Amino acid sequence: MNTVETSEKINVVITPEELLKHWEGHRGLTRRLIEVFPEKEFFEHSIGGMRPAAQLIQEMMDVSTGGVREMAGGDSGEIAGHGVKATSIAEALDNWDKDTAELFENLAKIPVEKFHERILSFGQYEGTIWGNIFYFLDNEIHHRAQAYVYLRSLGIEPPAFWDRY
Repeated sequence: MNTVETSEKINVVITPEELLKHWEGHRGLTRRLIEVFPEKEFFEHSIGGMRPAAQLIQEMMDVSTGGVREMAGGDSGEIAGHGVKATSIAEALDNWDKDTAELFENLAKIPVEKFHERILSFGQYEGTIWGNIFYFLDNEIHHRAQAYVYLRSLGIEPPAFWDRY
């Protein structure tokens, strides 16, 4: 088990740097997913009442970046609708890149000794910092999987889900 030196020694399963590296892999995979979508279908295609991919991607950004911003001491923004809504794939990719940079900048500001603190994300979701971070990652994986189904229904091979680096 890793030990992190702070004012006291803390045993950790994963360091903040390892968490960042893991999340970078997921963010890169989601970016590659956005790149292969046809323009019109990214904004309009839906199956079974699910939201189009553009809306799923926007939620990923709003939730993860807003939540981590709040954990780092900033304002979370609203849980939905905080980010700039894209009107093209190129704009969605630009937003994704800016959002990812902000996400990781704020993630690096959270000291490891705070990861077990209890918080109220977005003023309504109680849990630990690490638990909320894992939820944000789970949310990204869940919505990326929905987008995979959309691509397959369109006859498009999505990026390999295991290729995160």
